[in-house]
Amino acid sequence: MDCLSEKEKELIRGSWESLGKNKVPHGVIMFSRLFELDPELLNLFYHKTKCSSSQDCLSSPVFVEHVTKVMLVIDAAVSNLDDLPSLEDFLLNLGRKHQAVGVNTQSFAVVGEALLYMLQCSLGHAYTAPLQQAWLNMYSIVVAAMSRGWAKNGEDKAD
Repeated sequence: MDCLSEKEKELIRGSWESLGKNKVPHGVIMFSRLFELDPELLNLFYHKTKCSSSQDCLSSPVFVEHVTKVMLVIDAAVSNLDDLPSLEDFLLNLGRKHQAVGVNTQSFAVVGEALLYMLQCSLGHAYTAPLQQAWLNMYSIVVAAMSRGWAKNGEDKAD
């Protein structure tokens, strides 16, 4: 896994300090944007939530539970910035799970866009170009591990 600079870690931690305390509302902003960017992703949640619109989905307790889990993954990444390789097995497994439910790896990029949108909305003027780059760098490390797990799961199914 690639490493982040000390400055990037500082920027990420500082920005997450306030957001991480109130995860669900920020996660809802992120998923609202995600569904705007790729409405087809809503179909991945239909089997559990039976929601027919993004608003129905975003207010579903089952979906809010998923939002919470996603935000906890971000929290884990931020908490382990000094040792991101310690998350490798967890992220590989997360990639496998996403492959198993039909998420394609292109969707990881859309999630990244939605994450940056949430950060921009939530942080306002504190959202700077260096902060955006730091988050992009961290997210790319997380996605690289998830993508390895996703690909490995696909290989296992082909055997």
